[in-house]
Formats: sequence, structure tokens, C-alpha cells
Amino acid sequence: MHTKKPQLSFWQIWNMSFGFLGIQFGWGLQMANMSSIYNYLGAEAHEIPMLWLAAPLTGLLVQPVIGYFSDRTWTTLGRRKPYFLVGAVLSSIALILMPNSTALWMAAGLLWILDASINITMEPFRAFVADMLPKQQHTKGFSIQSVFIGLGAVIASAMPWMLTNWFNVENTTGDGSIPMSVKLSFYFGAFAFMAAVLWTIFRTKEYSPEEMKSFGQVHEDVDKGGVSGIVSEIIGSIRNMPSKMKQLALVQFFTWPGLFLMWFYFNDTIAYHIVGASDANDPLYQASNEWAGLCYAFKDAVTFCFAFALPTLAGRLGNKITHIICLALGAIGLLLMGVWQDQSMVLITMFGVGIAWASILSMPYAMLAKSLPPAKIGIYMGIFNFFIVLPEIIASLFFGPFMENVLKNNHAHAVMLGGGLFIIAALLTLRVQESD
Repeated sequence: MHTKKPQLSFWQIWNMSFGFLGIQFGWGLQMANMSSIYNYLGAEAHEIPMLWLAAPLTGLLVQPVIGYFSDRTWTTLGRRKPYFLVGAVLSSIALILMPNSTALWMAAGLLWILDASINITMEPFRAFVADMLPKQQHTKGFSIQSVFIGLGAVIASAMPWMLTNWFNVENTTGDGSIPMSVKLSFYFGAFAFMAAVLWTIFRTKEYSPEEMKSFGQVHEDVDKGGVSGIVSEIIGSIRNMPSKMKQLALVQFFTWPGLFLMWFYFNDTIAYHIVGASDANDPLYQASNEWAGLCYAFKDAVTFCFAFALPTLAGRLGNKITHIICLALGAIGLLLMGVWQDQSMVLITMFGVGIAWASILSMPYAMLAKSLPPAKIGIYMGIFNFFIVLPEIIASLFFGPFMENVLKNNHAHAVMLGGGLFIIAALLTLRVQESD
């Protein structure tokens, strides 16, 4: 007989999720600034997708392996928390080094290190929710993670603008190098990443192996050992994915390319198609990048606020219908990017994307977690990440030529294509079964 896992209070869930605030500083700074950093270092529009290739490759390789080991790790610090700590240390170092890049290859290499480090921290955080919470609190747990993702991203995205306008930090250099406002933002992000993860480590106590066994979440034969054991475990888990995971994987496969296209080309859509900048050294370009950062901050503020309402909305409509509605609103926002003539109207786009982002970060995981084998939560969360990074790899490898030869380097059309992919993902969500 298995004992029932106790429900945690709001503040206990808050503390165990607080580390995501730091994780999102890393992601937020990266998403809002990497394309601009590449531009400062001389990248062409069709080169941007390939330069982002480091991000999905690290996720593809790191997350399932980290998931495998975190399922099997039991230390005095805990089961998942050793990975929180190691990833936070490495991520903070990469964040400090990134804005000091002097060449494209250096920035791309540091992005590889940064993404690998963030993945080391993030994947066990997803499994942490299933470890610590009973099934009826999974939606709340993932939604509170979305709250911190939204809050962290608001600050991270707006940081260069705040430093320039509130503290008179230089946002131009004149020689194409990375501005001081961006550098200081990354330095602050390194501190925030480390501090937030340490908060969760010290404020949350993981269950012991004996307690997890009593909850039925650890099997006696869980450890196969060795490299062959890792490979066979990952391959076997892929072959035996629950049917709901397969359905959700297809949804993810079309959702995330839509996000990637926005991250690739949103800044340049504002700069070249709305503001009318000439090149990356144009003061209009640098000012529009700050505005783009504020747009990301607004999007993340919407995510932060909406994430509080998600558990109630999902309780009334169900996770599936909630996710469909949110994706549709995000699709409308992205499709409107080809219409706007005034940069302030872009906030309407980001309102829809912010709602979609809150759902993307929580609803698929809430639907998935209940259907996974309890002893393999970590590895399956890592495998689920395949269906985020595989489409990004495809986009990174092939969208550059498509952008150059078909879209004729029209950044707005690329972002609108992302909205079309959101619509496909929403339709595919209709196929996801309700039962576990």
C-alpha cells in the first residue's frame, strides 16, 4: 500500500518554484538580446538561425541524460537540488562572459555553454513538481513556475532599457561593439540566477528515498548503470512513451518553431519594418532594440499576471481547451505583426503572445505529468524536450536559406509564419486525450 503524498501550501510551492525566477533571467536575457549581439558582431539576417543552433543541440543532448541521472541521484543535498546548484554556477559564469564576446564564434560558443548549463538546472525543476506535489496540485505547481518565468523575464527583458533611462548607462558604442547597458544586464542576470536557485535549495526539503518509495515514485530496479544502461533506458523510454505524451509531443513540435521565429526576427521586424532603421549601427536600430526589450517585458508581465488565473481557468475549462484558446490568442498576435505601422501597436501582439506563453510553460506539462511512470519523471521530462529542440534544430539548419530565397529576408513575414504554426498546434491539441 502506498501512502498519500501531502498537499503543500501556497508558500511551500512558491519557495520550491522560486529558482525559476533565476532560470528565466538566463533565458530572458538570451532571448531578448542574442540576435542583437550577433548583429553587433556582424551577422547577416540569414545567418541568425544557424547561430542559434547551439541552443537546441544542447537541450537535445543534455536534458534526457540529466533526467536519467536526476531520477537516480540521492545525496545529502537531495535528489534534484545538486543539479540546480551545478547548473546555476555554470550559467552564472556564462552570463558574465557572454556580453564580452569579441567575435561571432565566441558568442555562439558561449551560447552553447549557457544553454547546456541552464538545461542542467531547468530539467530537474520540471521533475521537481511531480516529485513534491500530489497530482491534483500539478497544474498549480507548473502555473506558479510560469509566474516566476514571467516575472524574471519582465525584469531581464527590460533591464537594458532601465539601465539606460533610469541610470544613464550608455546604450551606444559607435564601433559596433556590445553596449554597456547590455553588459551590465548580463552581469545582474548572473547574480539573480545564482541567488534565486540558492533560495529554492535552502528553503525546500526534498523527500527522502524511503518517503518516495512509500509514495510509489521509486522502483527497486530503477538503476541499470553504465553508458549502455543510459542509452538503453532512453531508447526504451522513447519506444514506450505514453499515448498522451505522443499527442502532446506533436503539439510541441509545431508550437516551438513559432516561438523561435519570433525570437529570431522580432527585434529586426521592429527595427527595419516599423521604425525604419538602416543597419545595426543606426541609432534607430539600437533604440528599437530597447523598445523590443520593453515589448518582451510587457509580454512577460502579461504572462506573470495571467499565470495566476491559469489554475482557475483550467479547472473550469480543462487543461486542453485552455491551451487551445491561449495558443489561438498568441497566433492572432503574431499574425498582426505584418499589419502594424506604429511600434506602440506591437504591444497588442505581445499581449496575445504573453497569454500563449503562460500556457505553453504550464499546460502541456500539467497534462503530461499525470500520465508518466512515477519512477521515470525526470527522464521523460527530458525526452519531452526533444519535441522542443528538434524543430528548432530544423529551423536553425534550413530556415536561413528559406528566409533568404523565399521570404527575401522579410523579417515580418517570418514572425507571421510563426503565428501560422501556432494555429496548427492549437488544432493538434484537439487530438490530446483527456484521460491519463
